[in-house]
Amino acid sequence: MRAVTTLSVVVLASAGIGHAVVSSLDADIARVDPFKDMKNRPQAGHGMNVLLVGTDGRDKISRQERHRYHLGGAPCHCTDTMMIVHISADRERASVVSLPRDSYVMTPERVDEATGKKQPGHPIKLNAAYAEGGPNLTVQIVEDTTHVKIDHYLEVDFTSFMKTVDVLGGVAVCTAVPLKDSYTGLDLPAGTRTLMGGQALQYVRARHLDGASDLGRMKRQQRFLAALIERATSSGILLNPMKFRDVTRAVLGSVRADKGFGTDELLDLGRAMRNFSPSSSEFTTVPIGQMGYPVKDIGSTVKWDTAKADQLFRSLRDDKPLAVRHGRPETVQVDVDPRQIHVQVENGTRTDGLAKRVDAALAATGFLTTRMPAPAADRTVKRTVVEYDPRWDRSAKSLAAALPGSETRPVKGLGPTLKVIAGADFKQVQKVRAEDPDQGEPGVVTGDQVTCPQQQ
Repeated sequence: MRAVTTLSVVVLASAGIGHAVVSSLDADIARVDPFKDMKNRPQAGHGMNVLLVGTDGRDKISRQERHRYHLGGAPCHCTDTMMIVHISADRERASVVSLPRDSYVMTPERVDEATGKKQPGHPIKLNAAYAEGGPNLTVQIVEDTTHVKIDHYLEVDFTSFMKTVDVLGGVAVCTAVPLKDSYTGLDLPAGTRTLMGGQALQYVRARHLDGASDLGRMKRQQRFLAALIERATSSGILLNPMKFRDVTRAVLGSVRADKGFGTDELLDLGRAMRNFSPSSSEFTTVPIGQMGYPVKDIGSTVKWDTAKADQLFRSLRDDKPLAVRHGRPETVQVDVDPRQIHVQVENGTRTDGLAKRVDAALAATGFLTTRMPAPAADRTVKRTVVEYDPRWDRSAKSLAAALPGSETRPVKGLGPTLKVIAGADFKQVQKVRAEDPDQGEPGVVTGDQVTCPQQQ
């Protein structure tokens, strides 16, 4: 997830500050040649593919910060996070594909320089490729496995991530349930919180919150990246030359990139992405075929679903969106799962069958309706009302989100069953979904679907 901060460099370049400023920042980037001597590479498609790699480097972090944010372990010099970011040819969409760190992959066949003999590839976990062969082997394995040609390589460590979040003034994240992980020290209550660098690092590193492990962590990383984009594009930072300079310096101080990713690329991509926003981004994880796939000598790995993964990477090569957009109403994210909310519907009008229609629509969206709609005491209600016990205020907000324009009205002693009094203004029920508690099959979501509701 340290790698996601490099995307802010691209976004912030859209400020149009000028070639001279970006050139001076370009000089701060450490260079690496991940494409050296690579042969038989995949054919280039449309758009641009960037491999974002987050390493576990922590050399520049103070002793106090290491203790506070549980960073005391020795780095393994491996890739803690890896993502392919595809920027569409029209520069109107970014598709981010997370690659699980424990993915089962094969190293490419090599020729021994001393003997000239071919050496067969061997199985390895994806995150171990960096320790074995650095950026070069990492890129080779990603290209061989995905058949996606990597155009640029960006590598960031812990330090750059923390500094970038701090200079942005923090990034807001929201969670429907408390998040506590003793390994990283994360202790985040339910609700919305603005995280500064150290706590943000705990959030994106946590992988011991539940049974979802690394898959759950990748989903949190994707949500954080969407929130970071929202912060960078909506806070005026892009229009503030001093902030632009501070943020980019914070990022570039620990970045390594390929030699081809320089001033001109930053400026060209930045200008093209001037109107970039969370809704322009989409996030997914490589489809998983089997968790805990045993491999001799390397242990438990993650095996991809080959057919689904091939389809996903074909979409990247063909420059097609990953999220299929239908003409249905957009789903709104809420704090409480509709399947946990009990609802009684009443008809506050003289329109026959209105309560029955509202009850059915809410039930179809997942709410636990009583399926026994009834007439309200007042049959002249113009605006739909959601009545709720103050102890269930979060449930009331989720229910109100499904009834756009409705009024919320606290009623002490009402109990756990919320009441909807359908008014003359009722048109339809808006589909809502709870924040995914990091369980289940990974799918494709857009950035505006995974940022906090108040930010949308």
